[in-house]
Amino acid sequence: MSYGTPESLEDVEAYYTHIRRGNAPSAEQLKELKDRYEAIVGGVFPLRENTDRQVEALQAKLNSGQIQYVCYQGLKHARPFIEDGVEAMVRDGITQAIGIVLAPHYSVMSVGTYIKRAKEKADACGINMEFVESYHMHPELIDVLSRRVTAKLDEFEETGAARDEVRVLFSAHSLPERILAMGDPYRDQLLETSKAIADQAGVESWQFTWQSAGRTAEPWLGPDILDTLRELAEAQVKYVLSAPIGFVSDHLEVLYDLDIEAQALASELDMRLLRIDSLNSDPAYMSVLSDVVRTKAGQLQVKQS
Repeated sequence: MSYGTPESLEDVEAYYTHIRRGNAPSAEQLKELKDRYEAIVGGVFPLRENTDRQVEALQAKLNSGQIQYVCYQGLKHARPFIEDGVEAMVRDGITQAIGIVLAPHYSVMSVGTYIKRAKEKADACGINMEFVESYHMHPELIDVLSRRVTAKLDEFEETGAARDEVRVLFSAHSLPERILAMGDPYRDQLLETSKAIADQAGVESWQFTWQSAGRTAEPWLGPDILDTLRELAEAQVKYVLSAPIGFVSDHLEVLYDLDIEAQALASELDMRLLRIDSLNSDPAYMSVLSDVVRTKAGQLQVKQS
């Protein structure tokens, strides 16, 4: 399961309306979102293809073992919706399933909402579905992200920057502040992942920040990465590496919020900003997903026996 993205610029309004729980966006809001998509895709829309490749790559990895798997896709805000994916399983005669969200860190307001929808539909359809809630400290995940951080630090060094002059900014999608009062594990899991990556990559100069907060009346977790960049500029930090560990794919929050918006601010602040490569369908990430799926499938079999 994943958040989903429109299939074309013409689908942006329906997509945005679904995110807004059936409330159509204003003309100004719609134009702003369309302009963002236009800026990153230029009229071509490759974003959906990335999730398709992830599904195909995970199925291939899972089927390298003895048990045969079929992978289905369910999106939160676009077709095929989560419920569509479950219905496809029913049509194919599937009775046992594992649900996993393409996001390593759990929050009741993020991954939890996917699981709730999938479980309700699976229960109604008679499918026994178990779920992977998080995999934020999987050794292979820490390893592949550490290698990406190291690769970009090498790039800084190659152009004359000392390694310890580069501030590494780990980030993830912000959520409403009220999750903290709820005892939600999201922030703590993100900090655990960040520290593990920094330790493995030998990074001492790092911090965590947030990005892509929603525009609602309630407060969201901060500081935002744009504010953090301004603070770093005041502290005379000239080199910054963005490591958006809360995201596994190239999509709007990465390609626009970081590569365009944050990059523009960094340029304005006379700061050099690089970003680690997204995982997308990297074999190492597929190995992480297949391992946690197989582990959960084994637990399901034990429970049934």
